[in-house]
Amino acid sequence: MDLREFGEFLRSRRDRIQPGEVGLPAGTRRRVPGLRRDEVAMLAGASTDYYNQLEQGRGAQPSEQMVAALARALRLTADERSHLFLLAGRPVPPPHGLSAHVHPGMLDLLGRLPTTPAAVITDLHATLVQNRLATALLGPIGTAKGHEASFVYRWFTDPEARSRYHPDEHDHQSRVFVADLRAVSGRRGGDEEVTTLIDTLLSSSAEFADLWAHQEVAVRRKDRKRLMHPELGVIELDCLSLLSEDGTQRLLWFTPPVGSDSAEKLALLNVLGSQDITADPSPTR
Repeated sequence: MDLREFGEFLRSRRDRIQPGEVGLPAGTRRRVPGLRRDEVAMLAGASTDYYNQLEQGRGAQPSEQMVAALARALRLTADERSHLFLLAGRPVPPPHGLSAHVHPGMLDLLGRLPTTPAAVITDLHATLVQNRLATALLGPIGTAKGHEASFVYRWFTDPEARSRYHPDEHDHQSRVFVADLRAVSGRRGGDEEVTTLIDTLLSSSAEFADLWAHQEVAVRRKDRKRLMHPELGVIELDCLSLLSEDGTQRLLWFTPPVGSDSAEKLALLNVLGSQDITADPSPTR
């Protein structure tokens, strides 16, 4: 990699972003035109010392995960993100999966929903990024890779994945997940990522195989859920989806139905934060 050019490119992208654009307070005494180094480090989940080294053209080659995190923190376009990977000496990720580029517009919308649980997921229901309230509601993003990162996979193979859903909803959610996956399969054709997930589920879940044989198809755009929270009990929420132009990513957000007590529970959840959430990751959907 070219450490010097990598650092210069990071600095040039940092200078153009205003704090308010990424949900940070502007303050009154800023000595830099854009974000500070420590702010980029915080947004990317890196230490300030490590980020400083990168901008200064020093230190070790960043991992693919770190390059992706920096691209998201700096709201890079798809072309800028690819350039950053090349400067880092890393292969440009494919357009699908956990390393996929999250559109800056979706990240911007996510940042404008601080009091609403929200997340960006792939079309196979793997979480790419989520806000603090979504973590408090659903648990942290997991570390699984490949098809195991898909919540659809965990739904049909790991009973713990269903613990955040009211038992009366399990059958409905199973049908919806399968119908949505069939829609993705049709749109992406013989894509290896999709076919691997389907073949694995057909061989490992009799429930999935039975539902798959029904041939139901429907893109999941909205749904009403009753989620089970360990501190607040049942929270009834409407889950809405905004699909990316190519359909490969979705911005999800959860809103309280009119006439329910869910608005009060979300307010309490905002106070509780995510510090007491210990459940297994990310039953987002």
